[in-house]
Amino acid sequence: MKKFFLALFFMMLGTFYGQNGTVTIVLKDADSQAPIEDATVTVVRTKQNFLSNAEGKVSFLLNGISSIKITHTSYQTFIVRSNTLDNLSSVIYLKKNVSDLDEVIITKQHPQKILKNLVDNSIEKLTVPARLKVYMREFFKYNGAYSYYNDGLINFQISGKEKDFKTDILVEQNRSFNLLDAEVSDYLLGYDLNNIMENYYNFKYLEFILEPHARKEFDFLINTYNANPECYLMRIKPLENASGFLDEYTVLYDKKKKIILEVTASLSPAVVARNKEKTTVGAKNLYKSYFKNTYKFDGSNYYLMSSKEEIGFDKVEKKGVSSIEVRNYMVINNFSTQKYSFSKEDVYKDKTLFNKKNVILSDYWNVSGLTATEDELDIINSVEERLQK
Repeated sequence: MKKFFLALFFMMLGTFYGQNGTVTIVLKDADSQAPIEDATVTVVRTKQNFLSNAEGKVSFLLNGISSIKITHTSYQTFIVRSNTLDNLSSVIYLKKNVSDLDEVIITKQHPQKILKNLVDNSIEKLTVPARLKVYMREFFKYNGAYSYYNDGLINFQISGKEKDFKTDILVEQNRSFNLLDAEVSDYLLGYDLNNIMENYYNFKYLEFILEPHARKEFDFLINTYNANPECYLMRIKPLENASGFLDEYTVLYDKKKKIILEVTASLSPAVVARNKEKTTVGAKNLYKSYFKNTYKFDGSNYYLMSSKEEIGFDKVEKKGVSSIEVRNYMVINNFSTQKYSFSKEDVYKDKTLFNKKNVILSDYWNVSGLTATEDELDIINSVEERLQK
């Protein structure tokens, strides 16, 4: 009995001097009460990074007490000790930096030239060599129904420099729920693991608007960004007389360090409407395109923090029109400048996780950086249930 009470005493002592288990935080705007998406939550002691989802929710596993740092380009940085958080779930309200109207910046150089310099400087400043531990999640929708889902915990070892980045990939864990026909699966190859990180580190998605002809097709504008006075926001929109499926871009950058912090590109409904629908067999009619990358500078290292990509198109086939949608998320939950050791046989060479056998060692999807929303959980569960029937 004495040993029992002694053990109970130390267990109780641990709850005061340590903290272990899953921590859930919900981030909301202090004024509107709206959930805050894409905020970075960092466990300072372990340097792990997590990203809030569309519900403002972040869940992660915590071993021991640590400071929790919450950052977002539009909100004031917030730091809290983990032992002050509720055991089940805590709501944290963030205040916006400034609420004044943004102003247009007049520059001597054309904004496109400024963007070119930003891209060159950002590529030069990226910390390489580096190891990124990435949680990836991908949804596939075929003719209106979610038919495929995968996620995985992946290590990317990045080496090289500037336009010659190299990536070695090790897959720690993964799971896939697949109900697709073989002929459809090829469409998943748009997100190629073997070059996606090189593309992100080379800012490949901005290459098109850096071409000389882009000045005749896009309007470039730079604004102050009063949500964060240290940044400027560049907006690039297709001109009304421009033809083709041209995206609208925004580039958020640190005006002193000259590094890019966030890039988005999206296809507007107006652009889709003014493009003629193709009817020949094999043609693709794009109706949705979205891309977002965020980069983090932590005072000494500069690296990719997260990415989101969505694409939707109708494919004209002999039997009719098939609708294809792919949604991909990647969040870097751990960054290190140390290289990991591996053999050539361990390197993953396939383009996607589509056909990889499931390797599940833990419930990594619950603690790996991006908490699923309620809608996403419904999708995952429904696909898994259909697979088991």
